[in-house]
Amino acid sequence: MSAAPKKRRFGFGRKAVEQADIDPRHYDIITAPIITEKATMGSEYGQVTFRVPLTATKPEIKAAVEALFKVEVKAVNTLIAKGKTKRFKGLPGRRSDVKKAIVTLAAGQSIDVTTGV
Repeated sequence: MSAAPKKRRFGFGRKAVEQADIDPRHYDIITAPIITEKATMGSEYGQVTFRVPLTATKPEIKAAVEALFKVEVKAVNTLIAKGKTKRFKGLPGRRSDVKKAIVTLAAGQSIDVTTGV
């Protein structure tokens, strides 16, 4: 038996507004949108790319996107881009690893990543 998402009422009287429960952890999961040429090519297929923590799982990412952007997520694909070894002032250094989530939205759904959350 699955429970419907909890609703909270803000305000009183006619102007009371109901809002789905947004967990503060959702803001930690979706770090930033990735706006590159390759990522924007996915928008033709209803895909949006986000940077996420290395520890984030696909169900957590799906729940966060659905709660924050109020859209229906069809699928979530993830990848980990390993950090490159670079030199800084002659000394070797290493960039940190980055996890990306490619979120496929249901037909007719869209997210405007330029507006923010």
